[in-house]
Amino acid sequence: MRRALERWAFNAGTRRAGDEIPEEFSAAIRWAEKHSPTLADFAGAQTLRRVLDGLAKRLDGRPASSSTVSRKRSALYSALQYAVEIDELDLNPMDRLAWKPPPHTDVVDRRVVVNPEQARALLAAVRRIYPSLEAFFACIYYAAMRPAEVRHLASTDLALPEGVDAWGSITLLGSTQTTGREWTDSGQPNEDRALKHRARRATRVAPAPPELVDALHRHLAAFAPGVGGRLFVTRAGRAGVPVAPPYASPQSMGTVYRVWDLARREVLTDQEYASPLAKRPYDLRHAAVSLWLNAGVPATQVAEWAGHSVNVLLRVYAACIVGQDEASRQRVGLALRSSHGFAAGSADAPSAQTSPRFPHDQP
Repeated sequence: MRRALERWAFNAGTRRAGDEIPEEFSAAIRWAEKHSPTLADFAGAQTLRRVLDGLAKRLDGRPASSSTVSRKRSALYSALQYAVEIDELDLNPMDRLAWKPPPHTDVVDRRVVVNPEQARALLAAVRRIYPSLEAFFACIYYAAMRPAEVRHLASTDLALPEGVDAWGSITLLGSTQTTGREWTDSGQPNEDRALKHRARRATRVAPAPPELVDALHRHLAAFAPGVGGRLFVTRAGRAGVPVAPPYASPQSMGTVYRVWDLARREVLTDQEYASPLAKRPYDLRHAAVSLWLNAGVPATQVAEWAGHSVNVLLRVYAACIVGQDEASRQRVGLALRSSHGFAAGSADAPSAQTSPRFPHDQP
């Protein structure tokens, strides 16, 4: 049933290729047509509430993440809104349904965040295992780029100085997603899109610390860019057989995940390897943002670099901001002392045992 729905019923591209239902899916599609409610029945409050409750759960019955629920709820709302647009419904029934999505729980787990020493060791392992991916992971860790943004990166997007300990910058123009041939208009498995939650032509500038500048210089010296100057491309096919240039395919994420797992296995202890520590390449982005916040970089600047809103940034990374209690108390204490007109550490500042003096005309 799932294959029939995904590969035929819900796949407009596949249906356009032929009018007849494939024999392998015909029985499942007929069953679905017979047992599916009409649009009017589906829009009823009782049925719609059951559907929304189902969206909030995974296949194993456990609660789905809040971002998953939000995404699926948005898709359902858009489908019903389209029914209003083509006059199949008078109004969107979700507008009058008092159903609230589960509260946000998408807070980064501190256990996934590696420290700088661990990150450097993992990057060094990648350099030994699969050299062309060292700079790929370095972009995620040092510039907090999303993997899809790294796949989209071209040589013309880089501003890399030649000096020692010099910072560069990376201009991000878009992202390259892997969706599968059946789900793209072009029929290709990869699709170039805009930056996440940005307009089509929007850009973002990410910082390139000296370590990242060095890694990118090494990459450019050793590996020729692909078509259009794309930095990270698939250079080997099945069984590791090298692909002849020009390299037209973006870096395979299957290779990315495989190499990252090998690097974790080489660098981490057995206990760390079994833990959530840097389990996914994306966790390097979490480590980068956490490092910036804990270094005292203003949240507005971190949000701009990472492509977040400040609200989302502080909500998602709240559990990763550590070691600031004492410094914050000192700042509050300084502000309180300054409000009395005394400079911190002044000889005229009242001691803890001395009550503040008030003018005689005060009550």
